[in-house]
Amino acid sequence: MRRDLLDLAECHRRAALARLDAKDQAALGQFFTPMRAAALIASLPRLPEVGALRILDPGAGSGMLSAAIVARVLSETPDVSVHIVAVEADLVVLPHLIETLEACKAAGHGRVTYEVVEADYIQASTGLDADDRLAGFDLCIQNPPYAKLAAKSPARAAIKAAGVDSPNLYAAFLALATAALAEGGQLVAITPRSFANGPYFGAFRRYLLDQVSLDRVHVFESRSTVFADTGVLQENVIFSATKHGSRERVMLSVSNDHHDDAAHRTVPYSDVVNPEDEHRFIRIAANDADIAIAELMLTLPCTLADLGVKVSTGPVVDFRSRRCLHTEAVDGGLPLIYPGNVRGGRIEWPREIRKAQWYLPVDAADERWLVPEGWYTVIKRFSAKEERRRIVAAVWSPDVKPGPLALENHLNYLHLGGVGLDRELAYGLSLWLNSSLVDQFFRTFSGHTQVNATDLRTMRFPRIDSLRALGAAGPDHLPEQNEIDALVDAALTAAAAAA
Repeated sequence: MRRDLLDLAECHRRAALARLDAKDQAALGQFFTPMRAAALIASLPRLPEVGALRILDPGAGSGMLSAAIVARVLSETPDVSVHIVAVEADLVVLPHLIETLEACKAAGHGRVTYEVVEADYIQASTGLDADDRLAGFDLCIQNPPYAKLAAKSPARAAIKAAGVDSPNLYAAFLALATAALAEGGQLVAITPRSFANGPYFGAFRRYLLDQVSLDRVHVFESRSTVFADTGVLQENVIFSATKHGSRERVMLSVSNDHHDDAAHRTVPYSDVVNPEDEHRFIRIAANDADIAIAELMLTLPCTLADLGVKVSTGPVVDFRSRRCLHTEAVDGGLPLIYPGNVRGGRIEWPREIRKAQWYLPVDAADERWLVPEGWYTVIKRFSAKEERRRIVAAVWSPDVKPGPLALENHLNYLHLGGVGLDRELAYGLSLWLNSSLVDQFFRTFSGHTQVNATDLRTMRFPRIDSLRALGAAGPDHLPEQNEIDALVDAALTAAAAAA
């Protein structure tokens, strides 16, 4: 690869970053691709041996990705020419983009041409006035912007009109780029991993996976190093895909960051996107340990539905129930449980966490948000990035305070059709969910810190008698991780012996 061209593009990237206002950058979701990451992204697509390659770089920024793919073409395929269409809306960045593309043109000695589309990519690609230059590409290479799209925003409406709902800018860019590909064209992108599972990106994921087949998925073990000079802690993946391509095999690779040599493995397509999975989760088991855990989990006999257990989201939305919330004990007040009450596998209540701890219904309408007295396994819907585990579960014991309780909306809870669990099942489910086995499995298909009810419904569990035995064997408090894992291993071994 032409290192001189990449070095020059990196200089333009740094110069562009230095001119950006931090607030504007956050609002636009701008996170420019460092040189080494760009080289890795550009290494993924297949290159033709001869002919012309028409490339789209939407949200091109300073042109780092365009330079990386041009450098590779110039080094590896002497009989291929390149035409780049780079789309960028930021007037501050445009001069740096043009300088980078001019350098690409000069390095190509007639093999590289380009045009810059000065526009908002979503606006330019949708509606009756869509720019006809933004279609029919052999390759789209992109690091799309990362920011939420409000449900009623014009951009969200434009994407819906184009045939897919995209809750985030990066998903919108991916959807439009997919539509812009010619048959057999390739999509290569670095994005947050969050689209790979959960209901939030469900409609987008179905659209994407109907249009393209995954060729390769690369994951980074480190959160913080890929965009180190931009402060991004998002968990990222790079993937390449082909429009209406083969669904036979997928290459999975993993590295600590963009400096390391990647470990590779090739797996059946169905291991990554299970054709029987209505949610179309993308499961990324990139190493032997992940594969072993995924295979073990798939041998487990039950889902929550098979166990007769239901999962619900805490009914109390605090800002809608302010009149019922109290920070001091009141006559008739009922326990109000927040994620901050989840401590060491139990619910500590009351606790000083700067949140109301008592819920007092004012009228009958307020009582509908209460959960009946009983034992419950409670799971945080969001875990902090520094949490050791993605899934953090605890047990509510009615012995803490008999009677109904209020569970806040940032919690999920497990129950038996609206009533509580038995004690052994509540503790068994908590130990299971807090195990390293479940944590490692969850990480193979989730790149964010949200634990959706849908995630829990699709997971596999041991039989109910094994979970009750696990709960009976464990202590009332959550033990150390090695003890949790030993209890879970013993329960699985006993279940296998009895089968």
